[in-house]
Amino acid sequence: MLKFTDEHEWLNIEDGIATVGITTYAVDQLGDLVFVELPEIGAGLTKGGNAATVESVKAASDVYSPLDGEVTEVNPAIVADPALVNADPMGKGWFFKLKLADAADADALLDEAAYKELTA
Repeated sequence: MLKFTDEHEWLNIEDGIATVGITTYAVDQLGDLVFVELPEIGAGLTKGGNAATVESVKAASDVYSPLDGEVTEVNPAIVADPALVNADPMGKGWFFKLKLADAADADALLDEAAYKELTA
């Protein structure tokens, strides 16, 4: 199940685990990324709380946690090569995996059609 936030994060939820990253729209707004800082594995995140940081040639920006949960995995490839996020933001450029405290909370997030409308 693919969901989006109005802060331009995407989540792909399978079996209560959300793979989280930033959207193509966010990448286009930021420009070329030069630095990514990810949360620690095991960290508890709160919906709307700071989860990661990205820096581009234009600005630094926070990446927010889309839902409450615990970080189970991070993507070290994007720390080593932030350009992966620019090249494939909704694939190989994922940021972290979050074991959701309550998967039903995702129902309140945007679906793809609503997100496209937001960014149109």
